Amino acid sequence: MDGKRTTPGFESAGRGERDRVRLTAGRVQGFACPAGVQQAFLRDSEVPALALRVTAAGAKSYVFESKLHRRTIRVTIGGPAHWSIEAARVRARELAALVDRGIDPREEAERLRRAAEAERQRRAAAEVSALAVWAQYCEERRSAWGERHYRDHQRLAQPGGQARRRGQGTIAPGPLRELLDRPLSSLTAETVDAWAARHADERPTVARLALRLLSAFFAWCKAHHDYRHALPDEGNPAKSRKARETLGAPKAKTDALQREQLAPWFAAVRALDPVIAAYLQTLLLTGARPGEVLMLGWSDVDFKWRSLTIRDKVEGERVIPLTPYVASLLARLPRRGPYVFSGQSQDPVAAPNRQALRACACAGIPPVTLHGLRRSFGTLAEWVEVPSGIVAQIMGHKPSATAEKHYRVRPLDLLRLWHVRIEAWILEQAGIEQPAA
Repeated sequence: MDGKRTTPGFESAGRGERDRVRLTAGRVQGFACPAGVQQAFLRDSEVPALALRVTAAGAKSYVFESKLHRRTIRVTIGGPAHWSIEAARVRARELAALVDRGIDPREEAERLRRAAEAERQRRAAAEVSALAVWAQYCEERRSAWGERHYRDHQRLAQPGGQARRRGQGTIAPGPLRELLDRPLSSLTAETVDAWAARHADERPTVARLALRLLSAFFAWCKAHHDYRHALPDEGNPAKSRKARETLGAPKAKTDALQREQLAPWFAAVRALDPVIAAYLQTLLLTGARPGEVLMLGWSDVDFKWRSLTIRDKVEGERVIPLTPYVASLLARLPRRGPYVFSGQSQDPVAAPNRQALRACACAGIPPVTLHGLRRSFGTLAEWVEVPSGIVAQIMGHKPSATAEKHYRVRPLDLLRLWHVRIEAWILEQAGIEQPAA
């Protein structure tokens, strides 16, 4: 004996005393931390893993202490103000049962916390409107999209009911609107399948585009911290095989102008509004995409060095020759703003789909769409026996072979040599004299 008196069941930090006492209200109330130590423990004899801890500041709490895999683990249960001794013993027995099964109570508590948080997020996400999430998605992704792609998202989700800018009647709601007006959590694969069945006979091409946009939207939601719990766990609802089969596969378009149709087509188009006529002829004679020509700015036209800078959706931009006839068309247009093909509002004119079809009807030829005019350029160029790589570079197609990709660097003059020949041949078939360069 060292002559010092020790309180049974008391252990200060750093001491090896392991005597235990039965915790009672009086002992819990009167237990205090001795001077000179940071904390002390009063261990229970009824539940060996339970102890009362008191700090030098006087804070008291029940703690559970045990060994797991030869390492000491300690878990705070709670303070005497909120936990009775019996409740603390029950909790300590529960934690001891976990340790006996090889489970760390701290990891189990973290797992339960994450599960509770996920359930909270799931309940919150279940009440979120899909339309509100769609608006956030469009705003966040807009910088990564082209202007046309962004407008597609807005158009396919529009509410409808607005007066048409041209003609009578109102604009119909976008095909995605009926889905987006629902809670996000209700957009299951079955819901998308039923939506596809309703739109399969109306406008399958637009519905297929809407389904692709919806699939990308769901993928974004799955990766988003706030919305990933709202969708079902089995996968992307828009990637349902049934929905794809219902809408069918897109059919390859074949509309294009034939050599013998050029004369009546040019005659009908040149009778249209001058801006629309110039746009349609430029589309045919450059082979560019309809949207690329529509967004052409005056800063992209170089009359001195005879070039056009096309804002390419594939390569970013490409420079093609400004051929003599196209140059004469553009030179006669009014400069009302930054865009070449602009209306009175100085904005680009609306895509003249109806005017293009009306011109074909007046010419007595099968309908040719705006993209069909781009297809016509590539088809008609074969009459001049132009190398395929030349046509692909003018039209903005990706190189189709290693040699084209890595071993062909064609200057603008070489492109102009062939492009002028293509234009001259098309105008010859149409009975139009090509102006001098």
